[in-house]
Amino acid sequence: MTETQGTGVATKEVVIDVEGVGIEFLRSRKRKMSIRELVFTGRSGAAKDTFWALRDVSFQVLRGQAVGLVGGNGSGKSTLLKMIAGVLLPDEGTISVAHGVAPLIELTGGFLGDLSARENIYLTAGLHGLTSEQVDERFDEIVDFAGPQVRAGLDTPFRHFSSGMQVRLGFAVITTLDEPIVLVDEVLAVGDRAFRDKCYARMEEMLANDKTLFLVSHSEADLMRFCNRGLYLRGGHLVLDGEMEAVMAQYNADLDAQA
Repeated sequence: MTETQGTGVATKEVVIDVEGVGIEFLRSRKRKMSIRELVFTGRSGAAKDTFWALRDVSFQVLRGQAVGLVGGNGSGKSTLLKMIAGVLLPDEGTISVAHGVAPLIELTGGFLGDLSARENIYLTAGLHGLTSEQVDERFDEIVDFAGPQVRAGLDTPFRHFSSGMQVRLGFAVITTLDEPIVLVDEVLAVGDRAFRDKCYARMEEMLANDKTLFLVSHSEADLMRFCNRGLYLRGGHLVLDGEMEAVMAQYNADLDAQA
């Protein structure tokens, strides 16, 4: 049975409302169709082998909360973030997001590999509602945050950047946007200590300005530092929703029991 955190709902705006959400994926590709099936039916008669990546997940996130999402590999963490970002649609249930979302999901952050870093800055910021003039005003701030290597490669195709440089630029752009909800998926694991310190300072600044943070990380230190609430996914189900310390303790206890 899922434990839920219900305090404060009446005093702060609900910005993310997830109700009974589930999403089903194909486990593997269909077998090749026989010539007879191609000619007479146009499709394979093989049954679909599917699984539910998430099932019956419900929770609300309040404005200004910093929520840490924990769970083992394959538990549905990244899938849930993509659904909140609108990249994936649920097969059952509903997700309502009250405001714009700035997603930094996976290394590329949605950037296009064949475009230059400079072009990606303007494209990504533009898709989130900034005008070219507004991007001009923030351009140096973005590039300074990303670092000298990124500045030197501004007119290089993004796909030629190292993973660390991609994260630097992605984090710099996404966290400069005006969107009140920020989704971050594992990206702080990449980069040197100096860059992580800059990221930490930027995240603390966002939280001080009442932005809502949704953080997926395997770093217990990062989760405990930034998040005041935790969600624990196991096997596609939400098994615990509460204070970050309690959620982390249960997750670690489960890991110890499996060892």
